[in-house]
Amino acid sequence: MNPITQRSVVKVRGSTPVEVSTMVRSVGAVAAVVSAAVHLYLWFDGVKDQGTVGALFVVNVVAGLVIAGMVLRWHHWIPLFLLTGFGAATLGAFLIAVNGSLFGIHTSWSWYAWLAAAAEVTAVVCGVLGAAREGYLSPEVSTRGQAHRPAH
Repeated sequence: MNPITQRSVVKVRGSTPVEVSTMVRSVGAVAAVVSAAVHLYLWFDGVKDQGTVGALFVVNVVAGLVIAGMVLRWHHWIPLFLLTGFGAATLGAFLIAVNGSLFGIHTSWSWYAWLAAAAEVTAVVCGVLGAAREGYLSPEVSTRGQAHRPAH
């Protein structure tokens, strides 16, 4: 077993050992897909006609799906970083649109806004938690993601 992920193995209610990092990555990927799905729904619901914002919703859909795939398939810090940035940037843009105006668009809270916001907060938490659990935020990890072993 990889020394970085060895410490993140836990027993879940008497079942077989489950890697926490895999669970966190899976939840984060689902969060990115949920956010992408909400944006796709809204795009079809009329946002496509709102100029710049409509185009950015398409970018958000594609980015969410690509990042979800990367988080699940590539066990590296980069997908976790992208997941965190995706959630933070998307939620930040929505909060700007709610509290002011984003490219001339003002919006409000609704069921889909709450769903997307919850997914985006989850994406941020999973990105940071995944990076921490996999050792990428530890000072003992080198820039290549390998555990640092001092010479004896």
